[in-house]
Amino acid sequence: MHTLLDAVETTLSRAPAPPLVTARLLVEEFARTAIQRDVAGGTPKAERDALRRSGLLRLVVPKEYGGLGASWHDTLQIVREIARVDSSVAHVFAFQHLLLATVRLFGSPAQWRAAYENTARHDLFWGNALNPLDTRTVCAPAADGQGLVFNGQKSFCSGGIDSDMLIASALDKTTGKLVIAALPTSRDGIQLFPDWDNMGQRQTDSGSASFHQVEIRRDEVLAQPGPLSSPFACLRPLIAQLILTNIYLGIAEGALHEARTYTRGQSRTWPASQVSSATQDPYVLGTYGEFWVALEGARLLTDRAARSLDTAWARDLDLSETERGEVAVHVAGAKVASTRAGLDLTSRMFEVAGARATTAALRLDRFWRNLRTHSLHDPLSYKLRELGDWSLNDAYPTPTFYS
Repeated sequence: MHTLLDAVETTLSRAPAPPLVTARLLVEEFARTAIQRDVAGGTPKAERDALRRSGLLRLVVPKEYGGLGASWHDTLQIVREIARVDSSVAHVFAFQHLLLATVRLFGSPAQWRAAYENTARHDLFWGNALNPLDTRTVCAPAADGQGLVFNGQKSFCSGGIDSDMLIASALDKTTGKLVIAALPTSRDGIQLFPDWDNMGQRQTDSGSASFHQVEIRRDEVLAQPGPLSSPFACLRPLIAQLILTNIYLGIAEGALHEARTYTRGQSRTWPASQVSSATQDPYVLGTYGEFWVALEGARLLTDRAARSLDTAWARDLDLSETERGEVAVHVAGAKVASTRAGLDLTSRMFEVAGARATTAALRLDRFWRNLRTHSLHDPLSYKLRELGDWSLNDAYPTPTFYS
């Protein structure tokens, strides 16, 4: 029996395809099992392996290091494409590029060049155990003075299971400062637990991890220039926020597609409507009009934010605080718009589909569950406060790991 991997490999072996074409082939396969995998939860192993074989894990790696040299705009378009059918896989795929960006922004040239080259050469999948809000993991100097030792626990370790490399953080016992390292997931003392069982994003493996006497070499610590050390390094949280924005927008676009398909094919007219088809009901048409306006606005803001990120990324260490602040405003606006539009659409889609659309077999509620779960990553109210401070007081958002 042909598997997902067989289909992808057979197609790609004929001739190299543009990344978006490759992504759409994968998306078509991911969609076939999305409902069943939402029920099952756990690790999307076949889908992760398909991404490994596809070459798309190298998207943001520059061509001179063996990658595809994609822009952030094009990379995020692919994230959105995947999120339309499977936001869990989109999440772990997007974090691949965020974590590579973390090494690029926080590490030395020797560190990020090696990360780029090794990722491209071996199609390495990166996982996350950074979560700066979880301070239970601490580090201290190794007994031989040649490195550090991590001990403790971490939560929300998205994509850690089945990863090859891990970005992990700890608090320095002496200074209280955040220490971030890039190390192999197979390192002795690391345990990743399959304990993610939330209502949404059910295949992101965003469970917990433990570190027991985990040895960290000095050349694995991202200390030069280090976390949030310059306006350029402060692009990292903006990349993270824009990734979430594109996932939310993709979820909403996927929900709209499913709602349209259902309304046009199965929805029944309400007796009082006095029309022959649900597609002619004035209230249904009005609701779809609202959906379109909200999504179109979110799309325009999101694409503008991605283009501004690409401009800032090209500036490298010459990026100014003001230039970084402009990107932050664009990203915050896009995130507010995509979150609000998405939550509204994924809830109200049932109003234009009808009662039969709530059947468990379709699991159309997965769009709302995924977006609601993910959008609680950090409070939208604080994004609005930042935008209000900018709008009223000309104050750019202060760089943190969430802004």
